[in-house]
Amino acid sequence: ALDGAFLLSPLGGLMVAEAVLGLLVWALIADTTYYLHAAYGWVMFVAIFFWIVTGVFLVIYLLQLHLKFHIIPWSLVLMIFNATATVLYVTAFVTCSAAVKPTSWRQWDYNRRAAASVSTGSTRGRRGGRRAHAAALLFQFFACLVMVAYGASTFFSFCAWRGLGSNAATSQVTNHA
Repeated sequence: ALDGAFLLSPLGGLMVAEAVLGLLVWALIADTTYYLHAAYGWVMFVAIFFWIVTGVFLVIYLLQLHLKFHIIPWSLVLMIFNATATVLYVTAFVTCSAAVKPTSWRQWDYNRRAAASVSTGSTRGRRGGRRAHAAALLFQFFACLVMVAYGASTFFSFCAWRGLGSNAATSQVTNHA
């Protein structure tokens, strides 16, 4: 049975947002010549890996499979996954941002690479500069949203793992009473 209430929870809503925004980030990177630049390979790996694993966790929670496997501490696994995703998305974002050089505008795929990262140089007076700058801001927006979503999911996963405000003594007393 599908768990529709999970989608209405903060963790479920954030997981759906991570999947959608991760797909947008993945698509922006895939449109570049990422295979020619080592930095873009790392960004592509992070974007695709966490998009797939987020999809797997979403299916597990929607189908309530986490209730069938009691041995696995799902809240701890989800918290570690979200914390790792947050840190690696930050590294991918910084790596991708550093890979675009403002002096590389003559290359044919500058607009695509700028769309996949943040260009720190001024793009005025260059052919296609405004479009590349707008695309860079668009990616920056989506990448920041994905990082924030994973960070918020880490917080909610931590609250679920901790037991929503209870401490170890009260949880053991109520579990064994």
